[in-house]
Amino acid sequence: ASNISGSVDSVFLYITVLCAIALLGITASLVYFVVKYNRKRHPQGEDIEGNTWLEITWTVIPAALFMVMFVYGWTNFTYMREVPREALVIEVTGRQWAWSFKYPNGKQTSDLYLAVDRPVKLELRSPDVIHGFFIPAFRIKQDVVPGRYSKVWFEATEPGEYDLFCAEYCGTSHSDMLAHVVVHPPGEFEKWLDQASNFLETMSPVDAGRKLFQVRGCQQCHSMDGSAKTGPTLLGIFGRVENTAGGGAVTADENYIRQSILEPNAVVVAGFEPVMPTYQGRLSDQEIAAIIEYLKAPEGASGQE
Repeated sequence: ASNISGSVDSVFLYITVLCAIALLGITASLVYFVVKYNRKRHPQGEDIEGNTWLEITWTVIPAALFMVMFVYGWTNFTYMREVPREALVIEVTGRQWAWSFKYPNGKQTSDLYLAVDRPVKLELRSPDVIHGFFIPAFRIKQDVVPGRYSKVWFEATEPGEYDLFCAEYCGTSHSDMLAHVVVHPPGEFEKWLDQASNFLETMSPVDAGRKLFQVRGCQQCHSMDGSAKTGPTLLGIFGRVENTAGGGAVTADENYIRQSILEPNAVVVAGFEPVMPTYQGRLSDQEIAAIIEYLKAPEGASGQE
């Protein structure tokens, strides 16, 4: 479903067929010599003089075939690395255990939204461990390595919804690091981006907070149904007294929730590790206020979304 899918498939098919032919040829030769030169017919082994032309043949022909394999793969690889100037640039962050996508206008989502037949460049980074950005339908896979930026580009050619995985084991909840790629028909992406960018103004604080809770990856580590995850459950969090790792206690009010978002290691709940990243500079005051309203709302207290 992308402009490079056919090229990747053709290279893979060529390599597979070539290896199958080599396997069959070697196996057939092996069986032939085992039968022809079995011990009953040849109880005593004999030295066989070398054959220069035979050695040249079985060296040159495989070398030529595998050089074709190399050139075929290299030309497609270089095409996949040459990003068109008009490509839409989207920042991708992979962290334990969620993907986030940031668009040129500052909009951020947990799923990837694209326009059909429009080239897109993804700039990938990771703040923690190695992740594998993998979209099977697009034949795209790129390691996301901490401490450096990676890039990949493609052009989606079929509107629809596709799966996005992490193809590198990245910790306990690796299998939950899933997302979707939504490819909009012509003209729909721009409308979606404009509407999605203004959701804080068009949605109620509770609905906006719920959306942010999902988009910002909070649900990857904090459940809303009482189940234990990497972080404490946020079911009925507002007003609850939490025991802290230092031996004290704290009441989960607005200030505590705000501090936990911006300075997550300042007060750690007993029984949990200080692994939450800070959202300082990543969430505005309006967004933090919306998340607080969502956690205060009856549906947030009941865990119903």
